[in-house]
Amino acid sequence: MRYAQGGGCTPRSQVERERVRMLAADGFARGEKNTVIAKELRVSVRSVERWRRYWREGGRGALCTSGPAKRPKVGDRDFAVLEPLLLEGAMAQGWADERWTLSRVHLLIADQLGVSLSIRGVWELLRRHGWSCQQPARRALERDDAAVAGWVKEAWPKAKPPRRRSGHGWSLRMKPPSR
Repeated sequence: MRYAQGGGCTPRSQVERERVRMLAADGFARGEKNTVIAKELRVSVRSVERWRRYWREGGRGALCTSGPAKRPKVGDRDFAVLEPLLLEGAMAQGWADERWTLSRVHLLIADQLGVSLSIRGVWELLRRHGWSCQQPARRALERDDAAVAGWVKEAWPKAKPPRRRSGHGWSLRMKPPSR
C-alpha cells in the first residue's frame, strides 16, 4: 500500500493495520491458506505471504507495529538550542540582513547541530515548532514610489522581451521556401 501525500500511516491507521495482521496470524494458527486469508481480509496475497514469514520467524510479536516509520532528525531538545539563535536574528549569525531564508536556517542547523536536512525538512521543522513565513506588515520607509513608477515606465519595457509582431505567421518552425 502506497501513501501518496502523507508519507505513512497515521497512528489510528497503524492500529487498524496491526489489527488486520493479527487476524491474519489467527488464520495462520488455524492452518488456512494464504489466498483464503487474503480474500477474507481484502489484502494482497503477497502481503499475507510476507506476514506468514514474519509470523514463522517471530510469532505474533513480529506482526506488531513498530511505531512511526521515521523519527525527526531534529528533536525538541535540539530545537531548543536552535530557537534562541533564530530569535537573535540573521545579522547576529553573520548575514548582511535580517531575513531568515530556508537556506540560511539550513546552514545554521548544519553548523550548530551537525545535522543535514533538506530544504523541505527545514520548512517542516519550523512549521512543527510554530514558525511561519512572514511578510512585512508595512512598506519600508526608504521606499520611493516615484522612483518605482519611473522604473516601471522606462526600464521595464526595455528589459521585457518584445511582443510578437502581428500578421501572418508560419505554423512550422522552418523558413518559408525560397522562390
